[in-house]
This record gives sequence, structure tokens and C-alpha cells, in this order.
Amino acid sequence: MVENRMDITVIVLTFNEKLHIERCINNLNQFVKRIVVVDSISTDGTQELARNLGATVLSNQFVNHANQFNWALQNIKFETEWVMKIDADEYLLPDLVEELSRKLLTVNRNVNGIVFKRKHIFLGNPMIRGSYPVKLLRLFRIGFGKCEDRWMDEHLEITEGETIELNGDFVDHNLNPLNWWIQKHNGYSIREAIELLNLELPLLQVSNNAGILSLQAEQKRQKKLKYARMPLFWRAFFYFIYRYFYKLGFLEGKEGFLWHFLQGWWYRTLVDAKIFEIKKSCGNDPEKIKKYISDNYNIRL
Repeated sequence: MVENRMDITVIVLTFNEKLHIERCINNLNQFVKRIVVVDSISTDGTQELARNLGATVLSNQFVNHANQFNWALQNIKFETEWVMKIDADEYLLPDLVEELSRKLLTVNRNVNGIVFKRKHIFLGNPMIRGSYPVKLLRLFRIGFGKCEDRWMDEHLEITEGETIELNGDFVDHNLNPLNWWIQKHNGYSIREAIELLNLELPLLQVSNNAGILSLQAEQKRQKKLKYARMPLFWRAFFYFIYRYFYKLGFLEGKEGFLWHFLQGWWYRTLVDAKIFEIKKSCGNDPEKIKKYISDNYNIRL
């Protein structure tokens, strides 16, 4: 635990996160000045529990993660210099907290964003090989950052200045059963399908207010453009082979196989299946595709 709380407001987006919110807030309460939970009308007591733990709680109807986070930036009265984004099932490890406490006070004024490394824990085991580390911009100075307006794979970005990267890890450790994980990714798959269709056609109006992504986020975006040009279904298979064999995911045992199969192959095959279904019904007509998505998935583009 750091001696003095850091000049940070943390935004936690929630929907029915009673299982995780206490762990998340207790972790953050050790080192930040303020925690704001922005809840999407939970029904499991998340809001009450968060208030009892000392967090400020706001409610807003959910559209997508980017919209929800940017709404929070516009509606929170900030009294700290920095703002951090953390999901309810995430927490910072002690080495990252200690490193952040040292470097935040001495960081150059031209640095407006700080990148953390994320580690996944799946079925109780850390997934070190195959996909680690995922480097994400999660902390920025107030007034110098926002979330990309995307349906999936949205990143925080700074509007000017530079970013630095820390060595410590934060952890994504969801405690829900596997069935919940599968249902969640089934929901994610249509959003990912929209993103890939948008890269090809496009479907959505491009924003003129693009910010500055972190280096890994920009590299990831370029890889996604290449991925979008590859043949349906084959690309999911090749991605699994890359992670499981070339990146040594097979060394993570049974949990590693399930992680890379489900997240790296099954999920992406499901995305391609939805793209295949949509294009089989609508061809490459953007207006027909948008109507099909609205009629069948209740998502208005």
C-alpha cells in the first residue's frame, strides 16, 4: 500500500458486477483519491454495494463501452489531475501500484497518458504465453483523453502529448463460470462482426476527432486491418495456430488450450459465421446490412 493516495479518479463501468465490485474497489481504495462507478442500471445490488464501499455511483443507460466512458468524462466533476479506467473484474498488482506511485509524481509535463500491461487469469490460471502482455492506455491527464467511438475493440486515446509504459501488471480475473463467459462472447461477436464489416465496406461514419493511440494499440489496429482482408474462417484458424503453437500457448496446459481455443478460434469463428450470415442475406449493401443488424440484433448503427 502506498503512503499517500495518488491524484487519480478511477472510472469503473458496471452492469450486475456484485461478484467483482468489492474486490475491485478494495484494491483501488488503497491508492487512489476517488472511485466513480458508472452503472448501466444493475439489478443485483451492485450500486448499493459500491456506495457502501465508498464509491460515487452514477447511472446511465448503456449503448456501448465507448459511449458510456465518454459520458462519464462529460458528467463527472473531476478534482484530480489524472483519470483511470478499470473494469470491475480487473485489479492492479502491488508492483504496478508501487511503480505508479513513484513515477506519477515525476512524470514529464508532455506525458499525458500511461500504458499498463494486462494479464489474464482464466479458469484460475494466469495466461502468460500466447497473448501476454496486452498493453493498454488506462491512465491519462484530465482533459487530454477519451475513448474511441467504436462498437468493439475500443481503446483510450490521448488528444495530444506523449505516453509512457510501465512494467507492472494489472489483472483481468473474471470469477463467473464458463457458461457466462461463452454467453458474453456470443454477445461480443456481433459487435466484432460490425467492426470487421465496417473496415471492409464501410458501414459507419468516420470520426474526424481521432486522438493519439498508444504504440501497441496502433500496431494492433494495423494487424486487425490485415486480418480483415483474410478469408473468412481461415483467418480464425491461423490466428489460433499463431497463438497456440508459435507463441507457445500450448505450454499453459489444459487451461491454456481452452483459453486459446475459445478466445482465439471459437470466438473469432463465431464472428465470421455472423458476417457470413449477414452477407449471405444482404450482400455488400451497407444499408441492407444496417437494417438486418437492427432487425435481428437490436443494434442501431
